Amino acid sequence: MNLHEYQGKALLKSYGVNIQEGILAHSAEEAVAAAKKLKEDYNSDWCVVKAQIHAGGRGKGGGVKLAKSPEEAGALAGNIIGMMLKTPQTPPEGKLVRKVLITQDVFYPGPGEPKEFYISILTDRGRGGNVIVYSPDGGMDIEKVAAETPERVFTEFVDPLLGLRPFQASKVAFNLGLNGQAFKEMVAFVQKLYAAFVGSDANLFEINPCLKTSDDHIIAVDSKVVLDDNGLFRHPDLEALRDTDEEDPSDVEAKEFDLNYVKLDGNVGCMVNGAGLAMATMDLIKLSGGEPANFLDVGGTADAERVENAMRIILKDPNVKAILINIFGGIVRCDRVAQGVVDAYRSIGNIPVPVIVRLQGTNADLAKKIIDESGLQVMGAVEFQEAADLVAQVLKA
Repeated sequence: MNLHEYQGKALLKSYGVNIQEGILAHSAEEAVAAAKKLKEDYNSDWCVVKAQIHAGGRGKGGGVKLAKSPEEAGALAGNIIGMMLKTPQTPPEGKLVRKVLITQDVFYPGPGEPKEFYISILTDRGRGGNVIVYSPDGGMDIEKVAAETPERVFTEFVDPLLGLRPFQASKVAFNLGLNGQAFKEMVAFVQKLYAAFVGSDANLFEINPCLKTSDDHIIAVDSKVVLDDNGLFRHPDLEALRDTDEEDPSDVEAKEFDLNYVKLDGNVGCMVNGAGLAMATMDLIKLSGGEPANFLDVGGTADAERVENAMRIILKDPNVKAILINIFGGIVRCDRVAQGVVDAYRSIGNIPVPVIVRLQGTNADLAKKIIDESGLQVMGAVEFQEAADLVAQVLKA
C-alpha cells in the first residue's frame, strides 16, 4: 500500500525522524492559510507547493513549485490542484491532483551550504533481510547517478534478527562525507528511519532528498513509503490511510471481494487458483502468442460468487480479447468454479469475448457436465497444451 508524502512524513515524525514540516491543502484558499501559518511558525515568506499523488518525479512534471509569498502559494496551488500531472511513474494520461502539501522552506541561508542525499530502506528478498541504499548525490537525478556513476551508490545489508547496529549507522554517515553535528544527526536519522521501517511493516522507505541544512541539521524533505499489505492487520491506523482515488478501480473492487488481482497490459484475461499456477498460465499465454491482461488468483476457497465477481472485473478491461480460466481442484472444487462461470454468464448477460475453461482435479467430471449442459459457448480444455492451442486459435480469429 502506497502512502502520500504527507502521510509518510507523519509516520516518520511519529518515530522521531526530523521532517520538513507541512500543511495539507485541498484548495487555493487553504493553501494561502497554510502558507501564512508556516510564515508565523518559521518566520519565512517562502514555502513549497507539492502535488500529492502516488508517483515520483513530481518536480519534473511541474508538480512542485517554490512560492515567495502566501498569495503566490495560493495561485500555484490553484494551478496544480485539478491538473493531470504526468511523470515517468504515472500512466500516459497522468494522474489527477486533488490536494497539495504546503511545506516550509528548508533551503535557508546559514553558515554552511545545504547538501542533498539519497537514502532508502527496502527488503532484500534474495539475502533474506533489509538493505539501506544511499548516495551522497540525492535529488531529482538519482536514477542518472545510479546509471552513470554506480560507485556513488552504497548499500548496507541489515540482518533482521540483529537489527541495525550502531556502527552501520555511523558507516552511512561516514560514506556520505559528514562530520561534526551533521554526522551525529545523520546517525540518529538512520537509526530512527530503520525503526520506522521495521515498526510499520514496510516494503520501502525512500527519502529523496534527505537534506543537510545550511546549519547542519538532517531532515527528510520528501518521503515515499510503501507498506506491506500482508502486515496491515497489525496496523489498522495505517490501513485507514489508503487512498483509493490513487488506485486502479479494478484493484479496489478486487480488494473488496478479497481477490488477488494485478492489472497488466495484455489482451488475455486470466483466472486461476494459486499464484504458481497463475505464473505458469501467464507463461502459457505468452507462448501462445498473447499477452496476459492480468494476474487474478481466486484462491483456494473459490465459489460461484467469487468466480462471477472475478469475471466481472476481467471484463472491465477493454483490452481483453479472450479469457482463460485455468483451475486445478485441490482444495477448491471444480464444480463450484464451473457453476460460477455459468452464473456469471447468466448474470452478466452477453460476454463479448471467447472463454476457455480448463478444470482439473476435484469434481472435474461434474464440472464438465455443468459446463456442457449449460448451453453456453464456452471452450473446454483438458490438457495445458490444449488450452494453449485454444488461446492461439481465438487470438487469430
